[in-house]
Amino acid sequence: MKMKNARLLVVEDDVHLLQGIKDILEIEGYRVDTAASGVEGLDALNRMATPPDLIISDIMMPRMDGYQFFEAVRSSEKWLEIPFVFLTAKGEKHDVRLGRRLGADEYVIKPMDPEDLLVIVDAKLRRKEDMAKVRENQVSEIKRNILTILNHEFRTPLTYMVAYSDMLNSDAENLGTDELRLFLRGVNSGADRFRRLVENFISLVELETGEASQNYRWRSTLHSNLTGLCAELTDMTRLIAEEKQITIEMDVPPELPPFMADHEYLRAALAQLLDNAIKFSDASGSRVLLRVTADDREVHFAVQDWGRGIAEDELDKIWTPFYQIERSVHEDQGAGSGLAIVRGIVNLHGGRVEVRSKPGEGSTFTISLPIKQDA
Repeated sequence: MKMKNARLLVVEDDVHLLQGIKDILEIEGYRVDTAASGVEGLDALNRMATPPDLIISDIMMPRMDGYQFFEAVRSSEKWLEIPFVFLTAKGEKHDVRLGRRLGADEYVIKPMDPEDLLVIVDAKLRRKEDMAKVRENQVSEIKRNILTILNHEFRTPLTYMVAYSDMLNSDAENLGTDELRLFLRGVNSGADRFRRLVENFISLVELETGEASQNYRWRSTLHSNLTGLCAELTDMTRLIAEEKQITIEMDVPPELPPFMADHEYLRAALAQLLDNAIKFSDASGSRVLLRVTADDREVHFAVQDWGRGIAEDELDKIWTPFYQIERSVHEDQGAGSGLAIVRGIVNLHGGRVEVRSKPGEGSTFTISLPIKQDA
């Protein structure tokens, strides 16, 4: 079935050919806007309340040729996903090669067979519709998972916060210093857990929608000293470590080979690994170690614990969003999204993440990021 009411923009400087293409497409039920040059095409796009579903453009045009028009279209985020079809003269193979390097979706050879044009248009619109459905299903799945987790996970920290706040509010004058500190610690614990859940869900959405890639392009900078990052990680994990009486140790050299990183995302990934290491260290008085090393190609961030460990048949599943190992048995806190976020962040950096683990002996998760090589 043809995509109903699809709107197309046709850009062609030959008036007779432009009208012919418009007639062919309108007979098939498409809504067609036209422009006689790339400049007029951009004007038409800017006037549209919603972008067209597909663009067909000639290559050889005055003022702004098809390649320049294509690059202008792709430079705007709101037009980035519009399928783009070039019209090119028969035998102009260099046109095809150049357009493909730029990222054009398809070509129609002039003089054209109307049926060939319609088949290409229909195929590109189908593809666009299929991709939109895939994205919609992915977002719907994330929403369903979030709502399921919200029902359980958000209730627990809220209960902490509300219960301890109520006790403080109703009986504060009769409480001793130790009791006040205990109640305030309960409020802080609930608030911290609540904050982490919200941050994780936001990170997942950013990774799934592609917003994280844009953030990384804007925010990534050269790093070689991690003193500030280590201080932030210590502060972020202090409460959960104190609750379980876990000691966090850091073995980080003062200077490292320079590497590109988004500070916020790298901090979030390492904090997630430290949180997990603390969570799965069941014995009080245990320790968690963050060790940073480097070789001539990569900087390695290894987070090691001596806790529960992971069975070999679970190692591939742990990266799946909202998956938790034997959740009903261990009743672990959290939404099970942390490692999916870690992998997504590492992928943004062009790095890799690995895990070594043995049940009963602990786990080591290692993030490796490429060193910035001299030009």
